[in-house]
Amino acid sequence: MFENLSLRTPYPPPQEGFWGQPTSTLNWCEEDYVISHYAAEITNTLTNALFVALGIRGVRNCLKYRHDTVFVIAYLGYLLVGCGSVAFHATLSYPMQLVDELSMIYTTSILCHAIFTQDRSRLFSIFLGIGLVALSISITAYYHYIQDPTFHQNAFSILFLATVFRSLYTMEAILRPMLSKTHINKPPRTSVSNKETRSSPVQSDRAIICEMRWIVAMGFITCAAGITAWKVDNIHCGDLVRWRHEVGLPWGILLEGHGWWYVIALR
Repeated sequence: MFENLSLRTPYPPPQEGFWGQPTSTLNWCEEDYVISHYAAEITNTLTNALFVALGIRGVRNCLKYRHDTVFVIAYLGYLLVGCGSVAFHATLSYPMQLVDELSMIYTTSILCHAIFTQDRSRLFSIFLGIGLVALSISITAYYHYIQDPTFHQNAFSILFLATVFRSLYTMEAILRPMLSKTHINKPPRTSVSNKETRSSPVQSDRAIICEMRWIVAMGFITCAAGITAWKVDNIHCGDLVRWRHEVGLPWGILLEGHGWWYVIALR
């Protein structure tokens, strides 16, 4: 059926990998060491390199525009997640799996602390920080003990969703009313030109809120799409592998569902 595809190259047979036999508790649908001798899952490895680039850009922009230190730390954590994930998919080793997965917990904990301590007392910030550190240590110890990826996925999801919904609450219940109150309390100006009206602070703030809502909505949509690609990759792995071999390279790469998860997540 696909023999007439242009630029079609058959998949090579599996080869002995540079990093040896996989020791990780997870192994995705991408075949190990088929395309590259140096990366067990070359597609997942390369798509994760995009996270590394984005993390570097985030740190650079935070320093350039002098954002709060917490954002620099968060992007450094994001960079660590990207590097850990690259190393994990390249080697499929258990230590690199821990670097990948646990850095997700630690980075999300930092973001969780940042959003929940907004406009709170220093004492609250200290106690929450201690609690999140204790939680991260507990997750690390228990996960290493049971070595069940489902536990990590559930723990990360809870932390992530708590951070996301608290961010939504802050945006809608605190930030938007605060901006509205600020402009209501301002004395009216006697003469305002059309140009000034179009670029008024009220409209500017409304535009910011609308843009934030759009970003959140797109985040939910792309996250759902990425998870769907991930699940399809897991459930229909056998069919996907067969189809990849039928279409050959490079077209088979487009059927790497877990790789699509990383690409979509970058949106």
